[in-house]
Amino acid sequence: MLQTEAQYRQVIQLCKEVFQKKNKDYGTAWRILRLPSITDQIYIKAQRIRTLQELGTQRVDEGVVPEFMGIINYCVMALIQLELADSDEMELSVEAITLLYDRQIERVMALLFAKNHDYGEAWREMRVSSMTDIILMKLLRTKQIEDNLGKTLISEGVDANYMDMINYAVFCLIKLDVVETSVPE
Repeated sequence: MLQTEAQYRQVIQLCKEVFQKKNKDYGTAWRILRLPSITDQIYIKAQRIRTLQELGTQRVDEGVVPEFMGIINYCVMALIQLELADSDEMELSVEAITLLYDRQIERVMALLFAKNHDYGEAWREMRVSSMTDIILMKLLRTKQIEDNLGKTLISEGVDANYMDMINYAVFCLIKLDVVETSVPE
């Protein structure tokens, strides 16, 4: 578990740096997006990853790593949008957005550690392509919940799906060796 936590935090730090840089470049223009639009952005990224995995070639210079990072950051945006649902404030300071990002990631990590305990790190034996498919399935579920205006009979809401997608995307990046694999001291 120590190795997982260290690797997880390294992946999140990389994603957070990209998120902060993009927010410095663009501000928080993404605040205009409704949840279904964010879900569609995540879908585009996940579908591209699957296409690249199936074809084994790419025509655009960016590979799957930036796409998985994009999935993580868009999911965090969605969770922030849910948290700020009653706010019309479009432009947020770097400090405010960093605090919101960190708060959402702490929630997601708590979920990870609870599930990782129960599942015994089964994700380490999974294929990246299988986790990509699970992310796509979670997206289709999210789209269905959105189409049902957020109403579910027995299922978790969209927030749980966004959190699961973050965790699977982090797992993919760990398996793709974007971070150190040594156990912290």
